[in-house]
Amino acid sequence: MFQVLTGPPTVGVGGRSVDDVDSRNEVRAFLASRRARLTPQEAGLPVHGRNRRVIGLRREEAALLAGLSVDYYTRLERGNLKGASESVLHALAGGLQLDEAERAYLFDLARAANPSGSKPRRPASQKVRPGVQRVLDAITGAPAWVRNGRADVLAVNRLGYALYSPVFDGPVRPANTARFTFLDPRAPEFYRDWEKTATDMVGVLHAEVGRNPYDRGLTDLIGELSTRSDTFRIRWAAHHVRFHRTGVKQLHHPVVGDLDLTYEALELPSEPGLTLIVYTAEAGTPTHDALELLASWAATLDQPERADLPYASDGDVTAAEATPAASTTEGAR
Repeated sequence: MFQVLTGPPTVGVGGRSVDDVDSRNEVRAFLASRRARLTPQEAGLPVHGRNRRVIGLRREEAALLAGLSVDYYTRLERGNLKGASESVLHALAGGLQLDEAERAYLFDLARAANPSGSKPRRPASQKVRPGVQRVLDAITGAPAWVRNGRADVLAVNRLGYALYSPVFDGPVRPANTARFTFLDPRAPEFYRDWEKTATDMVGVLHAEVGRNPYDRGLTDLIGELSTRSDTFRIRWAAHHVRFHRTGVKQLHHPVVGDLDLTYEALELPSEPGLTLIVYTAEAGTPTHDALELLASWAATLDQPERADLPYASDGDVTAAEATPAASTTEGAR
């Protein structure tokens, strides 16, 4: 497992729990897992004999594919990325056939191992500006929300609140889709594609760990999920990494039934670390009709509860002050 460090790595950090495993262990586990999933046949290498004692590639085969010496590759896989150049990292990523998300993750791990003296990246904001909330409110025909990299929902429009009402039912604020996915017993029914949702969620959190290794909120979330969910812990140990950009979400809503939604995730350049996610359905489909029914139901929801929390601003503007009372919710944060 991997520790999301609260500061630069120090000598003597060790162990194997989420709380005390350092970045060298993560490098080792990540590279070993990527090597193990790739067979010689997939890599275009000849196979001699039938009695292979390793799953996937041998170290010498991975080194050959990356154009590195066996000794140097072994050093890298043992977690030592200090001094590794970009050309070496590109060669390693190519040899192990890393996809875009995995390649970015490898480079993030290398940056953590080679601090440049610059300050660590600041964690994403826990608030959004009133202008961002107005953008959400202007999207009236599609569910939409804004989240940070650790899956906290920070702002939401009316239809998004209605769509994800089970997520906002919980007492913890801000509402968190990772916590809902693994700790709420309703999640497997709400997410019709729960297995995929769970795997993707872990992959997204792994990617965030690489980008923000000093985010204490992320540390706490991963520690909580690992302690309380065997399912999360098993998936975390697989070291899958993915981006959350576009795809299909299959839901079962308690009011309108099954929904097959396409989503687009758009990063907000003016709000580093925050992402706007919008869900749509093709016109004339059952899901499109269900969204229209959901919009009618959303209009009946208790709106005053949704204006309780300030959602953003340097001047501590509340949701009620910045937008109509129906615009956001305490749970939307």
